[in-house]
Amino acid sequence: MTTQPAPPERAARTPHAIRDLILYFLRLGTLGFGGPVALVGQMERDLVDGRKWLSKMEMRDAIAVCQSLPGPLAIQVRIYISYLRGGFWGAWAGGWAFILPNFLIVAALGALYVELGGLSWMAAIFYGVSPAVIALILHSCWRLAKLGMEDWLQWAIAASAFAITVALEAEVALLFIGAGVAGVLYYGTIFRRAAAGIAFAAGAAPAVPAALPIAGGVSLWKLLVFFLKAGSLTFGSGLVIVPFLEKGLVQESGWLDGRQFLVAVAIGMLSPGPVVITATFVGYLIAGFWGSLVSTVGIFLPSFLLVLIVAPILVRHRANANVQGFVKGAYAAAIGTILGASILLGKIAIGDWLTALVGLASLAGLFATKKLSTPLLVAATAAIGLIAFPILQPGWVYVK
Repeated sequence: MTTQPAPPERAARTPHAIRDLILYFLRLGTLGFGGPVALVGQMERDLVDGRKWLSKMEMRDAIAVCQSLPGPLAIQVRIYISYLRGGFWGAWAGGWAFILPNFLIVAALGALYVELGGLSWMAAIFYGVSPAVIALILHSCWRLAKLGMEDWLQWAIAASAFAITVALEAEVALLFIGAGVAGVLYYGTIFRRAAAGIAFAAGAAPAVPAALPIAGGVSLWKLLVFFLKAGSLTFGSGLVIVPFLEKGLVQESGWLDGRQFLVAVAIGMLSPGPVVITATFVGYLIAGFWGSLVSTVGIFLPSFLLVLIVAPILVRHRANANVQGFVKGAYAAAIGTILGASILLGKIAIGDWLTALVGLASLAGLFATKKLSTPLLVAATAAIGLIAFPILQPGWVYVK
């Protein structure tokens, strides 16, 4: 199997690479909306089609490998790409540059929420913006499918992953591993094509571990341990990490009530950057600024460690047919679970005629023009929500 030559070592020695990474990811962290899939799609447009920092194959590898690791997809892809572009220190610089604007924005919103006793306008913005977020996810999923889906086996894996995600209402962690093994057997050199009909990840259990029981008073140490666990043991994106957090923060520890938690999730969805920045808001509600800082470090630190262990191995062996086969299988599973996640999240975001109309119009606009600005789309739909919410008063908003 022929592959494109690997340029990571050259990219790592590019003059000013780390400075370029910091500037780009600071901007993306400030203006990037739509959740992990939309953010990955944004970076594919910017860095593959625009700046030519990466090849299409490197982008596909980044998505497939990061989707197969525990932790939030959005930040892991950025760490991986920063590693290719700027080496070990570039990975740390690019990753934290992306997180910093999210942290400052969400910590400030947490302070406002505490001082004002709530943010009544958040429901209205959530009402308008959330269907546009679903449109961003679907459009990005289409772009990513064009980027790396090549044959019938990948589409079969994607369809299976979609069905399992929707049926179980969760991303199945072992599905990515099983799909990767199927890719090795079909595309690789171990058994060549003898195992083309392999059944992958049948009956795999969802990787949603029981939350760590927490008793007694809240401390920064307990917050750190809880969010380290969340960042280490949940796969994919907000679809898995939100139920994990809800169980630990509301049901078991009682640190938050149900409405506070839903507000935190809405903040994560509506602010730029990854959805799991919810952790920053939660930390502020529980223990103030230092709680927000500790929670942010806890949720993201495992991603840095995992990606920096795996990325050098993949770079070294990326031309190997078995590695490429694993990547192709895992990538197909990622496409299927992303589409399944959009269906599940759509049930939360779309509940009446107006939100359906906003979602369809947003999707049509994204397909009609490549120049539709994500911040402009978010601002426009937020305005719709602020105007329409007091008039329609939809009771289903914030209801699971």
